[in-house]
Amino acid sequence: MTIERLQANVDRLTDAGEWRAAERPVESLEGIYARSFSTVDRLAIWVTENVGTMGFFALLATWTAVWLAWNTFAPAELRFDPAPAFVMWLFISNVIQIHLMPLIMVGQNLQGRHEKLRDELEFQVNLKAEREVETVLDHLANQNTLMLEILKRLDRIEGGRAGLTPG
Repeated sequence: MTIERLQANVDRLTDAGEWRAAERPVESLEGIYARSFSTVDRLAIWVTENVGTMGFFALLATWTAVWLAWNTFAPAELRFDPAPAFVMWLFISNVIQIHLMPLIMVGQNLQGRHEKLRDELEFQVNLKAEREVETVLDHLANQNTLMLEILKRLDRIEGGRAGLTPG
């Protein structure tokens, strides 16, 4: 292998600075995620995140207890949904459920978009890492070639010296 050929091998390999300049950085998942939703989408996510909490459960449990207690123990003239009917409570409960179920499903679908974005960014990072590893392996292979060439030259030099020295 000639010096020119060795130099050509070294020149064709990119250095780390060139590689970094050629690769675009992977964008933050949170930025992509935040920009991907409309105002209505954000509302659906907010409802999904807040309805599924113990705080919301406690609010509904308290509201139910107050409703039932008031309509059972309050003076008869102040009761607005007297026992045993509780028709208004059942109606309101059903209306809440009918509206919240699809809204929660929409929110869950929107949150699923976050998972898809994360998967895509993870794939991009993996591709970038693979290209980085390939670059490092190219450099190592070139170094192996260079070291073998140097060892061969050293052997020739040693062999030439051995022939020159009296034995």
